[in-house]
Amino acid sequence: MFSGCLPGLQAIAAALIPLAVACTTPALGSDRVDARFEIFGFAGLHVLTNLMSTEETAHGYAIAMDLDTRGLASAFVDLKSHSEVQGTLAGEVLRPAAYQAQVKRNGADRYYGLKYLNDGAIIDSSAPPPTERAHLDAAHVRGTVDQLTAYFLLERQLARSGFCRLVVPVFDGSELYRLHFSDVGEETLSPDRYQGFAGPTRVCDIVREMIVANPDKLQGTYQHGKVWYASLLPHHQMIPVRMEYDTVIGSVEGYLAELTGQGVHLHLMGE
Repeated sequence: MFSGCLPGLQAIAAALIPLAVACTTPALGSDRVDARFEIFGFAGLHVLTNLMSTEETAHGYAIAMDLDTRGLASAFVDLKSHSEVQGTLAGEVLRPAAYQAQVKRNGADRYYGLKYLNDGAIIDSSAPPPTERAHLDAAHVRGTVDQLTAYFLLERQLARSGFCRLVVPVFDGSELYRLHFSDVGEETLSPDRYQGFAGPTRVCDIVREMIVANPDKLQGTYQHGKVWYASLLPHHQMIPVRMEYDTVIGSVEGYLAELTGQGVHLHLMGE
């Protein structure tokens, strides 16, 4: 039953990589928020745990994320990944400085490294080198951001204006695409079989417009998703509490399980 899901599990992981937790409090020191998300696939199978930390100062930000397969899924696809970005903040202008990701799948390692220059150019040090991946020249990727920063931009906008409407060009070291965020509206969630959260949320629809795809189909990811955001921290920071993504094996669901930061510690799911 699970052997046909091998490419799909990689797609689920890729779909969940962009999640960020926006911390928009002006700070003399820093604000750090840690979150744990649990991801479920076909027939309610627990497939992934996603650990996220976001730290913001008055002039910069840092986001780190770790993904790890869980339960029966790890017997068929042993997947671990770590990704992080550091960037600068100048007023409302947010700009990544350096992004890197290490992905290990069934013993095979991949590395993605991007450095952002002040003129919008990007230095790509990913491995395998660009010659072994889809061809992208400097003009293609100029002015793009990494996928963690893309969602951070959305969540800062949500905290500021309450609207999802945003288009962000993204290069993740493997694929070039645009993320189209749009407003679905407000929805009050109730507890379900996975999560105990209840309360008002803002729902954002996400469409992934592919420009240059990775030729390796195992690296394929979602084309459409939906995320429910709630204000769970001081100063109206918006936190993703639930999410759905359409992948090659159907819909997968993610839930905020635990949130810690700024004097808040929430447990919304069991271990």
